Amino acid sequence: MSYLELNLDLTDEQLMLRDNIRKFALEVMRPTAMKLDQMTPEEVIAPDSIFWDCMKQAYKLGLHKILIPEEYGGLGLSPIEVHMVVEEMGYGSSDIAIALGVSCFPAFLASMVPTDELINNIIVPYCEDTEAKIMGCWAITEPDHGSDSLAPGTAQFKDPNIYGQCRARLEGDEWVINGQKAAWVSMGTAATHAMVYLTIDPSMGFAGGGICLVPLDLPGVSRGKPLNKLGQRALNQGEIYFDNVRVPYEYMLVDQESYEAILDITLATANAYVAAVFTGVARSAYEEALNYARQRVQGGKPLVEHQHVRYKLFHMFKTVEACRALSRAAMVYNLSTSPPATEYSIASKVFCTDAAFQVAHEAIQIFGGNGLAKEYAIEKIFRDARAGMIEDGSNDSLALFASERLI
Repeated sequence: MSYLELNLDLTDEQLMLRDNIRKFALEVMRPTAMKLDQMTPEEVIAPDSIFWDCMKQAYKLGLHKILIPEEYGGLGLSPIEVHMVVEEMGYGSSDIAIALGVSCFPAFLASMVPTDELINNIIVPYCEDTEAKIMGCWAITEPDHGSDSLAPGTAQFKDPNIYGQCRARLEGDEWVINGQKAAWVSMGTAATHAMVYLTIDPSMGFAGGGICLVPLDLPGVSRGKPLNKLGQRALNQGEIYFDNVRVPYEYMLVDQESYEAILDITLATANAYVAAVFTGVARSAYEEALNYARQRVQGGKPLVEHQHVRYKLFHMFKTVEACRALSRAAMVYNLSTSPPATEYSIASKVFCTDAAFQVAHEAIQIFGGNGLAKEYAIEKIFRDARAGMIEDGSNDSLALFASERLI
């Protein structure tokens, strides 16, 4: 079923965009993700994997460049259109939706500080790619640092005793990078480029960081094996190692002077994106439960005619609508305003991922034993929803970071 669009100001073109992406999400993304879910992590990224077919189709639709300005070849979508597209992708497959989001990250950040070098060699080639040959990743998590590295504006962020392990030093006109990024780098085992968040000046703590665009075919770059995970198995993740990797000076897009401010923008954008994805996940769980309850007969009548099931479905419905209202508002505001109100992106990410897991949990209860069977999409949706409460910042940690802004 299609949800009732409460925004009466949307144009026919915007509604058509939403419906076209929904069709792709249901007919391509979800079936692909269901098949990939049954594969080993190595099989998911093998050259003959259906993962690449799906990504190529997504690239042909331009879904890899929804955050890129139109002047560089991006889709030039408005903030509300971005949300609509991302929600529909999340509705089809959270893992592939996130793969497309992180793939965009190097070109997206480069478009914020464009130079002729970056435009000609990074941004435009990425936007023109229709074969999924150029893919990015967001390399921030380290073996000893995860959500604690995502706390700009807090006292601990400037503690000189706490800083990232992946380091960069300037030698002439090159940056030399050493260190490791942890197994949780999304698209880390398949990306061609990484947006690497690293330490330049450890005396400043995490605030002494930098953001460097690193082509992953450079000498000294190596990778770990793809991670074997509970959920979002279509999203490959794995370590990246840097051993005296030399990168041109201009590829350090952000240095320690502006790192904290740009990390804040990163967090606001990424959390808003994840919130939109998991609005779609919550909706998928609700609709799977509703459709099943209409068909499944227990006690002599369809489940949907039982009062307790109706009670559950109503609360799932209102939760989905609350997710859309908050995540849309946060994304529209923070993609339109600088500096962003990051606490709203965090609130939307925490709320929507928590909600998606709760709605998926209730859906499993409605399915009963069948909800545990891998032939039903809800079993995968439930596992995928659990991952959302940790990725892009643990919900517990993010809530504490945002609370500092409130008080």
